[in-house]
Amino acid sequence: MEQAIRERAYELWMQGGAEHGHAERHWLEAQREILSASLGAVARVSKVSSDKSKAKAAGPRKKRRAA
Repeated sequence: MEQAIRERAYELWMQGGAEHGHAERHWLEAQREILSASLGAVARVSKVSSDKSKAKAAGPRKKRRAA
């Protein structure tokens, strides 16, 4: 994860014109982006797993005959 942050901070630095003196700002922005993306991925996986476990807990549905 640290490597991904480092690479993104470098990209931000290059996009900003490679101006020195803003390393901390670039690092924090990159860290925020990478962590947000990671947490978003965890939330999506968690939701999918939760939906599947709810479906399994409900069990198969039985068909009812009309009276």
